[in-house]
Amino acid sequence: MLPITLSTLVGRLGRDKSGVTAIEYGLIAGAIAVAIITTVVALGGDINNLFAAVGSALNSASGGTN
Repeated sequence: MLPITLSTLVGRLGRDKSGVTAIEYGLIAGAIAVAIITTVVALGGDINNLFAAVGSALNSASGGTN
């Protein structure tokens, strides 16, 4: 068995980019998740009011009651 020197190990780590790519994808996914959560929290009340108004208008147009 050949001994692995520190320079050989560092050289292998320098050439291996798969771990770096996985970390980058994780950071991108995290940033997208934060953006979606922020948008939903910021617009949540407005969207709820919009759906309530549409539901009320549809209910009125159909002649139904709540």
